[in-house]
This record gives sequence, C-alpha cells and structure tokens, in this order.
Amino acid sequence: MAQKYYTVTWDQLHRDSKALAWRLLERGPYRGIVAITRGGLIPAAIIARELDCRLIESVSILTYDEQTRGEPRVAKPPAAAGDGEGWLILDDLVDTGTTARVIRALLPKAHFATVYAKPAGKPTVDTFITEVSQDTWILFPWDTEPQFIAPIAKTQAK
Repeated sequence: MAQKYYTVTWDQLHRDSKALAWRLLERGPYRGIVAITRGGLIPAAIIARELDCRLIESVSILTYDEQTRGEPRVAKPPAAAGDGEGWLILDDLVDTGTTARVIRALLPKAHFATVYAKPAGKPTVDTFITEVSQDTWILFPWDTEPQFIAPIAKTQAK
C-alpha cells in the first residue's frame, strides 16, 4: 500500500490552531502553556495569543530522527510547570501516543491538547481538532515547500 500524505498549509494550521483555542477557552484559564518541541511551538504561539496566555514553557522529548522511531528520551523537561496543575500542554500531533505518555508522566495534572490526532494516540490526549488515519503522514508547513527541502543547516558544507 502506498504511503498517504496529508499536506497542511500555514493558513490551515493557523485556522486549526485557532479552532483548538476556541475549544480550550471554556476549559481555562490556564496558568501557562507547555509546548512540546518542535512541532508544538507554532500551535502554542497561536493558542497563547488567542487565550491571552503569556507564560510559555517548553519540553523536548526525542522519539525519532527523520522517520525512524526509537525509545523516547526527555532532552529538556519543563522547568516551571510542577505537576501540571492548571497548565496546558500543546503539540501539533499525537501519533502513537509515545510522546504523550512521557509528557503525561511528567505533568499528570495538565490538560493535553493537539491540533491533529491519529487513532492510536487519540486516547492519550484530552482535546484535539482533526483526526487523520494512522497510516497518513502529515506534512507540516515547516517541513515542506512545493517539494521537500532539507533544513539549511544540513545542506551547508562544513
């Protein structure tokens, strides 16, 4: 079976993130937002603006390199969020739920939201906007141009 792709444009990501903010508004207010790097950074910025939330923390959990999955590793824990009470965790996508389970263990009392969700990961988040099939690879706008372009840092001669 051929790989399926779902291309998300900047405009669509902004609309979907804003729709998520509308859904989250009734559950707040939040003390702060924890963005899961890197994919959660841009949705977190959009949602922070819409919810008028200025305290933004980040967490970095490494689960894959390119398209190869490995054991999750917390590279940078959130410093100020405690057990997550009153905090909102944001990511672009929940796929298998691997990252979600790690962040849930770090911040068990936080509300976890993603813009996109796949069936295997959906039970690990509290709120999401759009569901895509498990076998679909989402192409986010920061990963693509009209064709795939490697990050600048990887194309420079050393």
